Amino acid sequence: MTHMYIDQQLQIKEQRVPSCCDWESLVVVLVHCDSTDGSLRSLWISVQLLLFLHPLTCLQSDISGLRENGTLDTFQSLITFSQNHLTSLFETTYSSLMSSISPHIVCLFTDLSRFLQGTGNVSVETAVHCFFDSLFPLVHTHIINPGMAGSIGENSSEGKQLGDCLRMTRQDVNPFGSHPKAMADTLASALRAGRVLSLALGVGLEAMNITETAELSRECTRALVRMHYCSHCRGLTLIRACSGYCLNVMRGCLASLSELHNPWRQYVTVLQDLTHIVAGAHNLELALLGIRGQVEEAILYAQLHGPRITATVGVSMHSG
Repeated sequence: MTHMYIDQQLQIKEQRVPSCCDWESLVVVLVHCDSTDGSLRSLWISVQLLLFLHPLTCLQSDISGLRENGTLDTFQSLITFSQNHLTSLFETTYSSLMSSISPHIVCLFTDLSRFLQGTGNVSVETAVHCFFDSLFPLVHTHIINPGMAGSIGENSSEGKQLGDCLRMTRQDVNPFGSHPKAMADTLASALRAGRVLSLALGVGLEAMNITETAELSRECTRALVRMHYCSHCRGLTLIRACSGYCLNVMRGCLASLSELHNPWRQYVTVLQDLTHIVAGAHNLELALLGIRGQVEEAILYAQLHGPRITATVGVSMHSG
């Protein structure tokens, strides 16, 4: 019986008896599917998921809602949770400030999120101090001097002028003590490390996407056909190639990517170091969740030093 072959170089068995070589072209297609869309692709996907979900393993958080689905961005979830955490402080304890401070809370966490994602020219320190600048007029007129409530706002030129004046003098009056600077320094250190880690993970995903499209060479395809289907020619469909042979075949198939080995190992080492920084001395989770406590302590400080703050504001505005 004469056998017809699409590609003679892919012949895997001599033409002595009818065999699976009659459907060799189909076998080649199956090998490509098994290798590029099956085994190799599953490995690529595993590494991609590891890169994308790595923050989930380094930030051991028990916060409800952080893991709503497998691809949730943990950093952004922490930002959202921390924002809601701070908002609840004003809703429950300082409700008279809530409507006025709400836009400034949104602005603060939008800037923190943009910095963490590496989008836009954002300064963490500036974002924090702008928030406290906006908080001071509200604390001064609603908490320290509740009789002045309603004296600032956009409804009158005098109210707007008073609010602007208090905002501009906040850092000179220092109504919140060391809390704004401490919060800014802590967040800046933690978010810088988180930003670098986030960008590094993105680079790793891009590299994986490039290697995923690598084509199998003719020699690799032939070796994969032998490894997967030679036993089928004798009807041994349940017999698999030994592990040593499989490893040799895969080394040959991936030889073109071997030059990536050392750079990839260095990249993984950098990721490990960044992970330790984010989860250790500059813990991003603790820094973000500590925002509420810092703001609350700052307001309490202002209440405790109310008379001094009022006198300083009076002197500052009179001299201005």
